[in-house]
Amino acid sequence: MSAPPRFIMIGGFLGAGKTTAIARLAAEFRADGKRIAIVTNDQASDLVDTLLLRSQGFDVGEVAGSCFCCNFDGLTSAVESLSADQRPDVVLAEPVGSCTDLVATVIRPLEQIYEQPFAIAPYGVIIKPSHGQKILSGAGQRGFSPKAEYIFRKQIEEADFIILNRVDELSDDERNELADLLGGAYPDTPVIQTSAKTGLGFDQLQEHLAQDGAHGAKQMDVDYDVYAEGEAELGWLNCQVALTSASDIDLDAFLTGLLERLQHQLISSGSEVAHLKVIGMADGAYAVANLVSNAGEPMLSLPSNWSGTTADLVVNARVATSPDELESLVRDAITQQAAESKATAEIRALQCFRPGRPVPTHRM
Repeated sequence: MSAPPRFIMIGGFLGAGKTTAIARLAAEFRADGKRIAIVTNDQASDLVDTLLLRSQGFDVGEVAGSCFCCNFDGLTSAVESLSADQRPDVVLAEPVGSCTDLVATVIRPLEQIYEQPFAIAPYGVIIKPSHGQKILSGAGQRGFSPKAEYIFRKQIEEADFIILNRVDELSDDERNELADLLGGAYPDTPVIQTSAKTGLGFDQLQEHLAQDGAHGAKQMDVDYDVYAEGEAELGWLNCQVALTSASDIDLDAFLTGLLERLQHQLISSGSEVAHLKVIGMADGAYAVANLVSNAGEPMLSLPSNWSGTTADLVVNARVATSPDELESLVRDAITQQAAESKATAEIRALQCFRPGRPVPTHRM
């Protein structure tokens, strides 16, 4: 009898680098001859992460409209649909970045309720250095309310191990300082230092994920009132845009210009960015740009080197502001960037809201 599929869930706050890490893990597993399935998750449909991973040739299911914990049956259905033709060796799951309590609401129900067996990997939570520095140092917590900080800390508290990401961007002193902060706050939780961008530390990460034993065993109390209020501080926007022009548009420049414009508008309005993502798609070419904080710079994480007259865009925005304000700013930025490029932008679908109170299907 063949071994059951290995279920790997990588948690972490918005902008920590979960999608990049999962894409690298999936590519490495695929290079080893393993069959891979990926399940993404969002509070709304039209997810940049899903489109990006599919563009890399992965079999991806999407649970949209609620988090894994609140739509457990959606998670299991997505896994079953992905494995209908050929059972995967590895299932990689990326939960919503503002979710916590996932051991009690996802991992334990998979072990105790779901009828199909999984080999559950240790649960890793990925963090971005600037998040860790702001919150764990207790100083300069710009952009983080106490309720958002509560979610961040709870995410780490339930982890079997911590993935300190983006260490290629840090000096040795900065890496050591963050490792000390994590060790002081979570002394019993191992820390793996990685760069999802370069692959640094991914051999150690794979070794950790391959461990068997009793994982997800930490008992954790969660105040769902604080949790719900922390999530509700974010405006959540997903939209589809059709871009047309009489002359060629540089897709990569358009995406970075759009995020630069939107960042300026959000800062001017006093709104803190949790994560902005935009993907451009045209003639089989894909471009992706990201912004993960007000203080950062928009980055073209996947260049397309494409120019042409028609393209489709998907924008995902997670910002600490009201949905109405967020929608207005995004619409203005898209219109202005299109005008600067002498193009026309048609918003074909848009969802903008605050996440509702989490109500888990199961909690064990």
